[in-house]
Amino acid sequence: MIVTARADIDEFLALPRIALVGLSRQERHFSRMVFKELRSRGCDVVPVNPEATEIAGLACYPDINSIIPAVQGALIMTAPQVSVSIVEDCAVAGVHFLWLYRSVGSGSVSPEALSACEELGLRVINGECPFMYLQNAGWIHSFHRGMRGLFGTLPN
Repeated sequence: MIVTARADIDEFLALPRIALVGLSRQERHFSRMVFKELRSRGCDVVPVNPEATEIAGLACYPDINSIIPAVQGALIMTAPQVSVSIVEDCAVAGVHFLWLYRSVGSGSVSPEALSACEELGLRVINGECPFMYLQNAGWIHSFHRGMRGLFGTLPN
């Protein structure tokens, strides 16, 4: 089982350039909120969606292998059924630091994707929502983080 450390989360969030794989074309989708928040904090977030050529005025790539210049990490916000193939694509592209998103439900986490990360020697944040670890991300995220801290379920 892959256990996520808080230091890994902080390191990932400090990366200057990441891909957001599974960024929705829909303005109100949660992935777009994450995208906007990370960009507002100075991160160069590269959209990845095979069904779009542009999202929010930025070039959108069909897959992680198409991104030039390369990214240092990938935040995967896809359905869990496709996350294993995205993990494999990341390894081929030389992207070795991944975040498999999770909030409510499974998010992008799947046993197959986690196994692939281990087999391929990739660093992975197993689940979690980035908003939980961003300063001043809003009261609901602070409340959620506080509740998880109270129940001892936050990464150390």
